[in-house]
Amino acid sequence: MRLVEKIEARTPASRDRAIDGLRALALLAVPTGHWLLGGFTLDDGALRNASPLGTFGFLSPVSWVLQMLGIFFLVGGYASVLSYRRRKGSTAAWLRQRVTRLGRPVLGVTAVWAVLIPVLYAAGVPGTTLRTGSTLVVQPLWFVGVYVVVTALTPYCVRAARRLGAWAAAPLLGVVAVVDVLRYGPWGEAVPGWLSVVNILPGWLFAYQLGVSWGEGRIGRRGARVLLVGGGVLFAVLLVVFHYPASMVGVPGEERTNSHPPSLLVLALAAVQSGAAILLRDRIARVLRRPALWAPVVVINLSAMTILCWHQSAMLAAAVPGSYLGAVPGLTTAPDSLGWIVGRVLWMPLFAVLLVVIARYARVFETPWPSGTRGAKARRAAAGLLAAGFAVYALAS
Repeated sequence: MRLVEKIEARTPASRDRAIDGLRALALLAVPTGHWLLGGFTLDDGALRNASPLGTFGFLSPVSWVLQMLGIFFLVGGYASVLSYRRRKGSTAAWLRQRVTRLGRPVLGVTAVWAVLIPVLYAAGVPGTTLRTGSTLVVQPLWFVGVYVVVTALTPYCVRAARRLGAWAAAPLLGVVAVVDVLRYGPWGEAVPGWLSVVNILPGWLFAYQLGVSWGEGRIGRRGARVLLVGGGVLFAVLLVVFHYPASMVGVPGEERTNSHPPSLLVLALAAVQSGAAILLRDRIARVLRRPALWAPVVVINLSAMTILCWHQSAMLAAAVPGSYLGAVPGLTTAPDSLGWIVGRVLWMPLFAVLLVVIARYARVFETPWPSGTRGAKARRAAAGLLAAGFAVYALAS
C-alpha cells in the first residue's frame, strides 16, 4: 500500500493514464500470447518449437485478442507526438535518445544469451534445445527494429497528419492491399516471394500513423467509429470471402501467414483496435484514477522493454530444466491435446514469477549505461560483439 500511495503521489495531474493503460495492456498481451500459443516437443531429450494452433484451429480467435501490436503502435505514435513537441534539442538528438532507450535492453539480452549458450552447452544442454531457445529469444526482438524505423519517420508522420488527418494512414493501407492482391491473386504464382517484404513498413506504420494523427487531435470519436466499423467489416470480408488465415500468428504447415510480413487482415484488426481504444479512452482514464489499479500500470510501463526482451527467457527457465524430467504436461509435451492447454495455463503463473525475478536484474539494461571512460567504452564494445555473435547464431539456427 505504501508503494501504491508513493506512485500515486508522484503521478503528475497531467499524466495521460489511459495511454499508459493501453500500453500496459498491449505489453502484457505479448508474453501471454507467446506463453499460451507457443509450445515444445521433446525429441531425445531436446526441446523443439511447436504450436497448439496446428491442432486446435478453434484457438485462432484467441490470437485476435492477444495480437495487440496495433494498440502498441497506436499508443507509440501518440506518445511520440507528445515527446516530439517537448524536445529541447534537434530532431536528430531526440531520435538518438529514443533509439538508445530501445537499443540498450536488446543489446543486454542478446549479450547475456551469447554468454549463456556456451555455458549451457558445456553443462550438457543439447544443442537442439539451445537453438530452439535462441530462436524464441530473437522472435520478439524484430519488433524493436521495426519500431525504431517508424519512430525515425515521426517528423514525416506529423506533417502528414497535419495535412490529411486520419486519411494519412490510407495510402499505407492501399500499399498493403495491392501487395496482397499480387501475392494472393490470380498472378500469385508468378509473383516473386520477396515482394511480401514490401508490406513490413507500411503494415506496421499504419497504426503508428493513426496514433500520430490522434496525438495531433485529428481523429475524434466520429473517426474512431469509422475505424471500428470499417475495420470490422474489412476483417470479416477478408476472412469469409477471401479466405485469409484466421490466426494472426504463424501456424505450422500453413502456406500463408498474416503477421510475417503483415497482411491486410492485420491492418483491419489494427483499425478495429485503434477505433475501440480511442472510443474507450475516457473510460479507461476514469478507471485508472484508482491508485490500486494505476500502480501496476506504472510498474509495467517502467519495465516495458524488459518484459518484451526477457519473457521468452522466463519460459525457457522452466522448460529447459523440465526437459530433464521427461514429458511434463503443458511444458514439454506436444501441444496436441486439451490436457496440454489446461497444463499450460497452470504453468503460466510460474513463467510470470520467473519473469519478475529476471526483471529484477535485467532492468539495469533499461537505465543509462556509464560512458566517457575507457572501461565503459570497452564494456559497450564487448556487449556489441557478444550481441552480434548471438544474432548470427540465432538467425543461422
